[in-house]
Amino acid sequence: MSAKNKIKKNFIYNLAYQILVVLLPLITTPYVSRVLGSEGVGIFGFTNSVNSYFVLFAVLGTALYGTREIAYRQDNKRARSETFWHINIVRWIATSVSLLIYYFICMRTGEYSFYYAIFAIQIIANAFDVSWYFQGLEMFKTITIRNTIVKLTFIALTFMFIKTPEDLGLYIALFCGSSLISNLSLWVLIPKTIEKVKITKAGLKKHVWPIFVMFLPQAMTEVYAVLDKTMLGILVKDMNEVGIYEQSQKLEKFSLSVVTALSPVMASRIANLHSKNDKGEIKTKLKKSLHFVWLISTPVAFGIAGITANLIPWFLGEQFLNAIPVMQIGTLLIFAIALSNAIGHQYLIPTGSQRFFTLSIFAGAVTNLTLNFILIPNYRAIGAIIASVLAEFAVTGVQLYALKKSVMPIREVFKPALKCLICGVLMFIVVVMVGKILPETAIGTFVQIAVGGLVYVGLMTLLRDAMMMEIWTTVESFTKKLFRK
Repeated sequence: MSAKNKIKKNFIYNLAYQILVVLLPLITTPYVSRVLGSEGVGIFGFTNSVNSYFVLFAVLGTALYGTREIAYRQDNKRARSETFWHINIVRWIATSVSLLIYYFICMRTGEYSFYYAIFAIQIIANAFDVSWYFQGLEMFKTITIRNTIVKLTFIALTFMFIKTPEDLGLYIALFCGSSLISNLSLWVLIPKTIEKVKITKAGLKKHVWPIFVMFLPQAMTEVYAVLDKTMLGILVKDMNEVGIYEQSQKLEKFSLSVVTALSPVMASRIANLHSKNDKGEIKTKLKKSLHFVWLISTPVAFGIAGITANLIPWFLGEQFLNAIPVMQIGTLLIFAIALSNAIGHQYLIPTGSQRFFTLSIFAGAVTNLTLNFILIPNYRAIGAIIASVLAEFAVTGVQLYALKKSVMPIREVFKPALKCLICGVLMFIVVVMVGKILPETAIGTFVQIAVGGLVYVGLMTLLRDAMMMEIWTTVESFTKKLFRK
């Protein structure tokens, strides 16, 4: 299989799963919001945010580092086997230390110690996550099938057993347990792709420092990704407010999963190209990826901003009406994260440019922490989302500078944006107008989405955007092959 076809195939697998990730919560989120209420959702969001710091320490920087190192050694079974086992041992040692600290800080006493005890399963689950290994091998079909089965099972169990606010502990257990089962299931396939190797101190030491270097930006990323919820819980002391923020952010993240679906596919491919020193092909792939990011992120961001006022009342319920402005401001995150994901995860990390990646994350973390202290006490959830937006743009700004210094001028990044933004604004106007006519129901929202999608795709096709025309060519080719059969 050619590299181009392999990228397309892996992207389709990953995109299919990310679409599933978006669609399935459309069923569960309204149910969970109403059953657990804003306070229950808030407790879940707050305790999960605290748990995330310990998960982060448990996995260190092994996921991003491991994907890159396996991609470098795709064609050498012995070398990738040694890399796989040594990275896992480093991860298991870190997990043991993290669990011990977590027990003394979170599980022994406190108002939410019971929930923290259940969340310990999540720390253990991440110790056995080897999806990074299969991403490095570009085996996205395997990951997609596994994740799909586990997601569907979790959703079914949620509807079967979560009936009242008192079931919050059980909901957390299902949430963490599904991760554990999901991660363990991939180990069945490990013996087929690696061989036994001798574990040595030298082998472990070789990976410790690079993992730590990768851990620093990941730690800062995770901190400011969940810091808002933690600080809302501490500074405002209102779990309802945390619940409102949690659900608004959850909807944004669902959408981002589609926008960033290409990222792990391109990261593995660019890492492999970097190992062969193919700079020309790396630049070509990155330019196409950035064009794709603009093409997809623009309608998603403007679309969410347009449907939010109609969506929240029926989707989350009356308790979450204050999430409307939070979610509308949060759509700006889609642009910032989509760009930083393409530059940072698809280029800087795979090509070993960790210095700029770390610097960008540090800028985001400092911005987020500072603005949270200033804005959250007065503006609560709205203050938290403003801080997040500005932090993400700080990250993107530093990464754009790094891109300019190494591979392409900034104007090349924004070159495909003009057509996308013009069509996105026009689509937004149409979506809002349709929303004023239709009732605040599921059918009304789906009509808004359908009309908005048709307007955007139609306008981009009329403007003959290069990426849109390539997509139409692919669709046409696939349709012809389908009917030939």
